[in-house]
Amino acid sequence: MSDVQSEIAAQAARWVVEEGLEYGPAKRRAVKAMGLNARVALPGNDLVEEAVRDYIAVFCADTQPQELLALRRLALVWMDRLQEFRPHLGGAVWHGTATHLSDIYLQLFCDDCKSAEIALIDKRVSYVPRTVTGFNSDSVEALSVHAFCADLNEEVGVHLMIYDRDDVRGALLPDAKGRAPRGDIRALRRLLGEVVV
Repeated sequence: MSDVQSEIAAQAARWVVEEGLEYGPAKRRAVKAMGLNARVALPGNDLVEEAVRDYIAVFCADTQPQELLALRRLALVWMDRLQEFRPHLGGAVWHGTATHLSDIYLQLFCDDCKSAEIALIDKRVSYVPRTVTGFNSDSVEALSVHAFCADLNEEVGVHLMIYDRDDVRGALLPDAKGRAPRGDIRALRRLLGEVVV
């Protein structure tokens, strides 16, 4: 890791926390803001995540824990609503780096890829379908909704990424730091300090 990569990560972390940017766009914006060549080696996401944690500890320690709790509670509501699709929470809300500007990312593991969409229609939930890059670098369908978070008094993006039921095995492999990259409803309840039976 070079000093330049550390500086890019620190700059990117600021925009991740203050503006809710995803890591990729934040890194590219940092390169541009620093006047670096667009082909410079970018820091890995683990380095950016570490910088985000540092930034939160210095600038947001008084507000971020409550914001994270609110987002995790909202994620739990959606996981309860969509329990039949074996939802797993990932991203900043799972890893603990989310702020009120963060979206919620749920991976659904379905027997039929259209079943989650039909469930949203049946529940009269408005959504926007799109295609995104999934955790295995393949294109996956995502259903994006806006959900009101009472604890934050604002709308939050909830993105439901649709996977085949069998993909759940690969979804639970530990990341480079040995952490679970996502968690099911029981794991989220444990994070929230609820008794899991």
